[in-house]
Amino acid sequence: MQFELYPEHMRAQLETQIGKQSDEYIKKIPSFSNEYQIWYSEAKAIIRQLIPDRLSDFVKHYERLPNRKIMQWDNYTIEDYLQGLSRGDTVPTKAGLSRMEQQLNILKAARKRLKSSLFDIRQLVAADLFDSELDAARSLAKSGFLRAAGAMTGVVLEKHMTQVCENHQIKVAKKHPTISDLNDILKNAEVIDTARWRATQYLGDIRNLCDHNKAKEPSREQIEELIDGATKLLKTVS
Repeated sequence: MQFELYPEHMRAQLETQIGKQSDEYIKKIPSFSNEYQIWYSEAKAIIRQLIPDRLSDFVKHYERLPNRKIMQWDNYTIEDYLQGLSRGDTVPTKAGLSRMEQQLNILKAARKRLKSSLFDIRQLVAADLFDSELDAARSLAKSGFLRAAGAMTGVVLEKHMTQVCENHQIKVAKKHPTISDLNDILKNAEVIDTARWRATQYLGDIRNLCDHNKAKEPSREQIEELIDGATKLLKTVS
């Protein structure tokens, strides 16, 4: 649309930005009049699905009001533009450009909503997976496999705490951080308080006993504390 409205200006800008490649770039610019309807139908379906409360706003930028008595700048639509309608200098065809920009902004909002929805889905899937792994750890503990239960719970803790760091956009420098590393990072970022930090540090100590200290066996009570503490952290820190 911009190229149709301001061909010389656009051509000059492109020549400044990409030089000799501008002619090739211009050849690839699709015809707005030919391609818009396809784009509009697909975009409308996306908005109806992701942000239905913005659908009427999106549509009104395209469709002409049925009861419009006189064409004005504030009621000019993309439908008018496609039909080549204008009122000379009072309402030129370039009035359609702002309508197109608004439609693009609404579609960008739909993209952000999609990313947010995918994030929510990923969080739910991860939570279900962690719950299943903790249930498996409980079963191992009941069967007497205490070290295995503790090791599995420790992995769940690390995964969840790593996810919490991602949720808060906290950078983790280490490639393979431990529970203690992640615990310190979250405390320094003020995601958790001192009481939670101490409780998690204790859970990390039990996990280390399961993984590293082969001379001393973890007790059933310690493993139960580890699993219960991990379950509580998963439900309260996100």
